Amino acid sequence: MSAALALLLKLLPLYVTVALGWIAGRFLEASGRHIAGIMLYIVTPSVVFSGVMAAPLSPEVILLPFLVFGTSSVLGLVQLKLAKKALSDGSANIIPLCVGSGNTGYFGVPVALLLFGEEGLGLYIVCMLGTTLFENSVGFYLAARGRYSIKDALWRVLKLPSVYAFLAAVVLNLAGISIPDIFVPLFDNLRGAYSILGMMIIGMGITSFRGLAGNPRFTALAFFGKFVIWPLVAIVFWWVDSALLGIYEPAVHQAIFLISITPIAANTVVIATLLEASPRQAAGTTLLSTLFALGFIPVMIALAFGAG
Repeated sequence: MSAALALLLKLLPLYVTVALGWIAGRFLEASGRHIAGIMLYIVTPSVVFSGVMAAPLSPEVILLPFLVFGTSSVLGLVQLKLAKKALSDGSANIIPLCVGSGNTGYFGVPVALLLFGEEGLGLYIVCMLGTTLFENSVGFYLAARGRYSIKDALWRVLKLPSVYAFLAAVVLNLAGISIPDIFVPLFDNLRGAYSILGMMIIGMGITSFRGLAGNPRFTALAFFGKFVIWPLVAIVFWWVDSALLGIYEPAVHQAIFLISITPIAANTVVIATLLEASPRQAAGTTLLSTLFALGFIPVMIALAFGAG
């Protein structure tokens, strides 16, 4: 299990960043809401744009984000129906974000770099964009529907720039246009801010470490969908494609599996904070899932990839 231990040590700085976010919120009165707006409307679209611009695009590769997006949407909608039956405190509409996406960027990218190297990281980022599209479209819409009308929720989705950043990057990439060298350091810095601020906002959302789980039913539903259902779907896809379809290479199966076992997305807290939709519940459950993933991910990777 040496690979699992190496992976465990690689994840530790992420938890230090969460702790720094808690210190900033608890003692410096840092506003998670202000940072949430910056993340959603400036930093995340920039990372999406630069990631797609750097990816080697082909019809098969372009299909991958939409494959992940479709899976996330179905999982989110199914889990929402269960949540509405089990939850009566208005938090059900956050469940699709907890289940359908994952901390594929702030958390997953360092893990993917360790597992796949620079070459495989590009493929992982393309798959990861599927969860980003889900967060910024279906996931955001379902969360907003908990507080807003259909018209208002759709209008809020249409104002999110990440979807437009993705489409613009695909067009420019296929046209052979790259990011000018003078702007490359800017996008590199924004990628760093994406990881740091994304993890810190989890800590900012926790005003007290007592009662992190909040409503136990909410936490149980979120954990069941994220750490049981999503990985099972990824494993079934891996087996069906390997044994019957033969469409994708093993690197794709591994990338999607890694996406499925990441903890609940920090952007869940960003969106819940921005919409004022049970942000403390979202932050507590997200932090618990992040702590759980510290042991869960190395073990699952060791088992699935045959490490150690």
